[in-house]
Amino acid sequence: MKCEICKKKIEETFLKKILGTYVKDAKGKKHSVCPECQKKLTTKEELLKQLK
Repeated sequence: MKCEICKKKIEETFLKKILGTYVKDAKGKKHSVCPECQKKLTTKEELLKQLK
């Protein structure tokens, strides 16, 4: 799976869970975000701005 902000590959655990997070937009669609982008952009609003 890839980060939707920086397009880097997100690592997964052996149970296929991502080492990052998902962010839901206003329409309810889930977007995957890597830990590096999560550190740079700390709030949900900042993350959603970068997705557009």
